[in-house]
Amino acid sequence: MKLADQPIPLGAQWRASARSALVTETEGMQQLIDAVDGPLGDALTRAVEVIRNAKGRVVMTGMGKSGHIARKIAATMASTGTPASFVHPAEASHGDLGMITPDDVVIMISNSGESPELRDILTYSRRFSVPLIAITSVASSTLGKEADIVLQLPRAKEACPNGLAPTTSTLLQLALGDALSMALLEDKGFSAHDFRKFHPGGKLGAQLKHVRDIMHKREELPIGPESTPMTDALILMTQRSYGCFGVTDSEGRLAGIVTDGDLRRNMKSELLSLTVGNVMTRSPKSIDPDALTSEALEQLNTLKITSLFVIDGEQRPVGLIHIHDLLRIGLI
Repeated sequence: MKLADQPIPLGAQWRASARSALVTETEGMQQLIDAVDGPLGDALTRAVEVIRNAKGRVVMTGMGKSGHIARKIAATMASTGTPASFVHPAEASHGDLGMITPDDVVIMISNSGESPELRDILTYSRRFSVPLIAITSVASSTLGKEADIVLQLPRAKEACPNGLAPTTSTLLQLALGDALSMALLEDKGFSAHDFRKFHPGGKLGAQLKHVRDIMHKREELPIGPESTPMTDALILMTQRSYGCFGVTDSEGRLAGIVTDGDLRRNMKSELLSLTVGNVMTRSPKSIDPDALTSEALEQLNTLKITSLFVIDGEQRPVGLIHIHDLLRIGLI
């Protein structure tokens, strides 16, 4: 059998199909980026202005795959400072239209702009003058003609080889929703500290805790002045089990640190006759109590250390954070 006649392994075919889908969707994303540099960007700006001035919420809606995307965008907005919710078109026709008020802004997603299930919400928004923003590929559709603002998606090729299953089109809907959410986030000056209010649980919640929330307080710290005998420091280091001893100057500021590494470097017969000032490493790394625990983890990993002293604005130690504390809250 000639090499060219040999069948292609199924695994290679599957990989080629997957790669082709990703390439097609990447091309669609580039079309979307190019569109934002043109008329779509102008429409996006108007949409941000309408939403930021609204007294109520953003009401996301869509049917089928577009509905799933709309639900996700609502969740993203709600978690980044823009009150939002999802209303299912079918439920809207059976009473949930009452969830939408004239103070709200409706964002309706439909690739074709002709989904019949959206008719009642569309009609309701026009009747009660609720601002309507459309995300669609067809500006000339019923939805596009009725909407106050049209965020027109490029007519990109679907990744489905039959050109039928919503793939690239839903990806672009999601990406545009994320882009709109991030524009609103930055407009509000929404910070990581604000983000924490809406994400108190899980690993993300742990990342958004402040160092002051989990640090060991001043009375628990192994610290003392430079004149502290090493014998006393070793006892305190053993009792507190943090693997370090903080050294303060005459003003109570953090001047140095004695770590297990410092002990090994000074392991000689006269060690116990020295003071911590003779052994310490000067200008130790530290962290602010208002820093996020994720920042503390990054420092510990980068510096390859296990503890950080927490200092106030006057460089005085007010706490200590250990790698085990980050493990305890589920950050690691």
